[in-house]
Amino acid sequence: MRLTRYSDFAMRVLLYLGRRPDQMSSIPAIARAYAISQNHLMKVVSDLVSAGYLESVRGRNGGIRLARRPDEINIGALIRHTEDSFDLVGCGECIIAPACGLTSVLDEALRAFLTVLDSYSLADVLARKGDFSHLLIASAGEEERASGGRG
Repeated sequence: MRLTRYSDFAMRVLLYLGRRPDQMSSIPAIARAYAISQNHLMKVVSDLVSAGYLESVRGRNGGIRLARRPDEINIGALIRHTEDSFDLVGCGECIIAPACGLTSVLDEALRAFLTVLDSYSLADVLARKGDFSHLLIASAGEEERASGGRG
């Protein structure tokens, strides 16, 4: 199974903000840190704010931050939110789908995949391999420090 770039960017934003749960960050700083498109990131962030994963604060000291604690953000729920479809091979359009054994096998595999994701929170993922901040592009981190974490 391959997740969309949208889900990838959503996870990147949450991981970035999860490393600084009490600080404001900016979309430009996150985009620079990962060397990804700021325009794509704005759409993802807007959706995550609407869904209650992020909080957006306007003004001079504004920016974005997690709206929930990392241990309250379930990875499976996030992926279900960010993915439009889990149709692995397009069985719905296939003429033999009603009689095909592969359809049920793929459904079982998808359930197992989501069950694993459901068993992890953002806090679990953040703790799994340690701090990755040093791997992000340095200029974004320098900007965050210079602004006191404000976006």
